[in-house]
Amino acid sequence: MLILINDLKFFSMSAQEFIQLLKKLSEAFGPSGFEDEVRDLVIDELNPYVDELFIDRWGNVIGIKYGKQRDLKAMVAAHMDEIGLLIDNIDKNGFLRFRAIGGWNEVTLVGQRVIIKASNGKKVKGVIGSKPPHVTPPGKEREAPELKDLFIDVGASSDEEVRKLGINVGSVAVLDREFEVLNENVVTGKAFDDRVGLAVMLWAARQLRETEVTTYFVATVQEEVGLRGAQVAADRVYPDLAIALDTTIAADVPGVGEREYVTRIGKGPAIKVMDGGRGNVFIAHPKLTGFLVSAAEELKIPYQLEVLIGGTTDALGIAFRRDGIPATTISIPTRYVHSPVELLNINDALNAARLLAETLSRINEAFIKEIREKSVKALTA
Repeated sequence: MLILINDLKFFSMSAQEFIQLLKKLSEAFGPSGFEDEVRDLVIDELNPYVDELFIDRWGNVIGIKYGKQRDLKAMVAAHMDEIGLLIDNIDKNGFLRFRAIGGWNEVTLVGQRVIIKASNGKKVKGVIGSKPPHVTPPGKEREAPELKDLFIDVGASSDEEVRKLGINVGSVAVLDREFEVLNENVVTGKAFDDRVGLAVMLWAARQLRETEVTTYFVATVQEEVGLRGAQVAADRVYPDLAIALDTTIAADVPGVGEREYVTRIGKGPAIKVMDGGRGNVFIAHPKLTGFLVSAAEELKIPYQLEVLIGGTTDALGIAFRRDGIPATTISIPTRYVHSPVELLNINDALNAARLLAETLSRINEAFIKEIREKSVKALTA
């Protein structure tokens, strides 16, 4: 179904189709552990371009496109889940308290509209409230609210009214925000982390033709709460190599020094070098990263090298399963990640999809032998 978006005349036909896809994915309801709505979209979009398609026990979607050699396996992973809220208390006056699903900055939550999935499948709208600022005692400095101080107001006057709506402890919510086109290159919306990675994966699957390797396209669950789906899928697929797709920080905004930008929007997809934090650093597999860089340079695809402190991707969840899986990430630079107004340049996403498709088409047995286990000395009889 065609979704009308203002100002699509600025974009090429190919970009328009990609934007339509990203809009559908962005606006879908899918916090960690409750990815059903996104999963249905992924299955519809991926089905025409793979030879096999199934859902594993935890809800990962795995599509297989066979190459000339079935025993040479590349895995592509993008996560379906977005950060959300989980209701953990309903008070007698009908206000809902909640806990975070994933990493929130409380400042971005105050005054937001939300959508709650009710037990009957219907969606109930509400707003996030906090103690009014005018009740702060004179002379006391106002402080940013903590998560424990926030609540959801669905317009109910009692806990009984809330439960009649189908909302209970354990119900989940996401922000209520529409996808928008800002100008001829830039779009904004919620859940670009990681619906844009999903869109890139699906777009590359459309472009991919005959390959030497067999490609496993995996839409993963529960990335935001610990890279859970990627670990399960990696154990099952056990690929020779893996490429995760995700957003990365673009801090190219006023007040930030150039060294802290990480990436800039409009300068091309980012190829991972390192990410993570203290005690959890992930260094992307150098040969795989180098392969991506060589492909980008040969094809004149603009790219950036990414060193991100403080976040990671499904690549980490995949890399150290079984006896090790070479992994890296192609990232889409995004401003205001984990907020209601994530923002990116559509050309970075399209170039990420092109880089992924071209890389998969170039991977061959010789390269996989380079990164496979090698015997240095064997026991002789």
